[in-house]
Amino acid sequence: MRTDRTYGTVSAIRRKEMSGLEFVQGLADGTLPLNTIARTLGYDVTEAASGRVVITAEPSDDHLNPAGTVHGGFSATLLDSCMGLAIQSTLEKGLGSTTLEFKTSLVRPITPETGTIRAEGIVLSSGRRVGTAEGRITDSKGRLLAQGTTTCLIFEN
Repeated sequence: MRTDRTYGTVSAIRRKEMSGLEFVQGLADGTLPLNTIARTLGYDVTEAASGRVVITAEPSDDHLNPAGTVHGGFSATLLDSCMGLAIQSTLEKGLGSTTLEFKTSLVRPITPETGTIRAEGIVLSSGRRVGTAEGRITDSKGRLLAQGTTTCLIFEN
């Protein structure tokens, strides 16, 4: 994770001045602060294009469940974030979105030895009121670790 990151929230007034893509690209290029859960869990938004967002993370001992593997909530958070931001990246100025529901499937165990993981969200559909996206978490060898889908509500800010 980059050490020059800032964390916090972007004001509602400032968000209204940007398209969804401008907002998400600002997160990726560091001109906007990342949300504080990104600092807590140690992830970074690294790529942003219209309808596609990539988040990377380095699993550590801080993410382990009692069984000694990375907690499923870590994967769920990465998937929720990359899929939701992918939908946000398709929205015009003055629109926002929020997760209505999401589903995750944990395919392979993740451990600190897994190394850097990549969560990629891709929009399937973005309409006036609802957006859907899918996400995949892979390791450095391209192996699928987890996958998910989401439905988000689109609304006026």
